Amino acid sequence: MTTARPLARHLTSTRKTLSSAESCTGGLIGHTLTNIPGSSDWYKGGVIAYANDIKIRLLGVPSAMIEQYGAVSAPVAQAMAEGARHRLKSDLAIATTGIAGPAGGTVKKPVGLVFIAMATPKKTLVKKFIFKGSRLNIKKQTLNRALDLLTIEAIRQCGVL
Repeated sequence: MTTARPLARHLTSTRKTLSSAESCTGGLIGHTLTNIPGSSDWYKGGVIAYANDIKIRLLGVPSAMIEQYGAVSAPVAQAMAEGARHRLKSDLAIATTGIAGPAGGTVKKPVGLVFIAMATPKKTLVKKFIFKGSRLNIKKQTLNRALDLLTIEAIRQCGVL
C-alpha cells in the first residue's frame, strides 16, 4: 500500500480523479485505494469485470474484440481502462486483465500473463507482464505494477495531470 500514498497525495493536490476496472485482481486495487483515508475525494469507484459480459455491458468493451483477441489481451485492457474512465467520469482509469492461475493458462497465454492499462485524457498506455508465483502473489504483483504505472507514468512521464 505504500506505493499508493504518493499517488493519493498527487491526486488530492491536483484535484484529479481515478477509477478502476479489474478482472484478474478481483477488486484488490479498489480495496487498496479505499484503505487510504480521504480516498473518497479522488477515487470514483471501480468495476470488477470478471466475466466477459460485464466487460461488454458495463465497460463497453466490444464483444468482437474479446472474440478476436481474448479477454486477456492488450486491446481488451485498453478498452476496459477507457470504458472505466468514460463511464465513471474520472480523469484517470486503471484496468487489469490476466490469468492468475493456477489453471487457465496456455502456451500462448501462460499463467501469470497480465495486461495493465492506464487511460488518461491524452492517451492510454498498456503494459504486458508475466508474473510468477501463486494466484495471490500474481494478484499482488499486478496491484503493485498497476500502482507503479499510475504513479510513474501518469505523474512523471505523461505529464497529463
